Amino acid sequence: MKNKFYQYIQNLQDQICKGLEDVDGTTKFREDIWERPEGGGGRTRVIENGTVFEKGGVNISAVHGKLPDSMQKLFNVGEADFFACGLSLVLHPKSPMVPTVHANWRYFEMYDDNGNVIQQWFGGGQDLTPYYLFEEDATHFHQTCKTACDKHNPDFYPKYKKQCDTYFWNAHRNEARGIGGLFFDYCKATETMSMENWFNFVTEVGNSFLEAYVPIVEKRKNLSYIPEQRTWQEIRRGRYVEFNLVHDKGTLFGLKTNGRIESILMSLPPHVQWVYDHHPVSGSEEEKLLKVLEKPKNWI
Repeated sequence: MKNKFYQYIQNLQDQICKGLEDVDGTTKFREDIWERPEGGGGRTRVIENGTVFEKGGVNISAVHGKLPDSMQKLFNVGEADFFACGLSLVLHPKSPMVPTVHANWRYFEMYDDNGNVIQQWFGGGQDLTPYYLFEEDATHFHQTCKTACDKHNPDFYPKYKKQCDTYFWNAHRNEARGIGGLFFDYCKATETMSMENWFNFVTEVGNSFLEAYVPIVEKRKNLSYIPEQRTWQEIRRGRYVEFNLVHDKGTLFGLKTNGRIESILMSLPPHVQWVYDHHPVSGSEEEKLLKVLEKPKNWI
């Protein structure tokens, strides 16, 4: 399974990077191949200073070795070997009219002293963070997520949509990071779902990513905006940074397993602002976004 999924994310990285380069039209991804001293490595691809994308990364990694102490405590196990692989992406567009997007699909295995698999699971999801709210874009993104889920189980979309709203919640701000999408974790074999079934579901979601995001980018990338709207985007990006550094499990996992710091922190935008006690004008489009972020909404 681990070889099969790692091959899948290598191919998916190629597909997504090609699709995003086509949308941008002026710049290409830069590639870094890196190795982790404790075992494994990855392929980081970053796009910067494009016509559409100010900064973004589409990274894959496959790491293995002894489970670090911090992760032993998290999983409530003793010493064990592990393998983890995944694709993680974040895209920060230049225009405040185009939403930031994040996605991740991953697979994890843990072994006993004889090398037998004692735990294995999938996780992942995709979510959208707009700076200006176009409700039809939110509906399109969620409908694409639902379509992918419904092919496998009609209960998946409402369940994983709710988990996304719960996970991407900036508790210290009491607001959502964005308008959500899907989030699933610890997807293990059950009587009704084999690991092969989970593989088919996770890859279905992964394959839906470009369909979920690219039409929104195409629709919004040429809209005009003023400096004040760019300032708002940078203020909201600050909330994105706060979530990633304070709450995000993937970031914390990377930091605690001696992951490659440049790849872990590629999710951070290049231009951000923290303005003291900032409040948007009453009745403005900016306030409209904040109202939506106060309580998760059903977009379908």
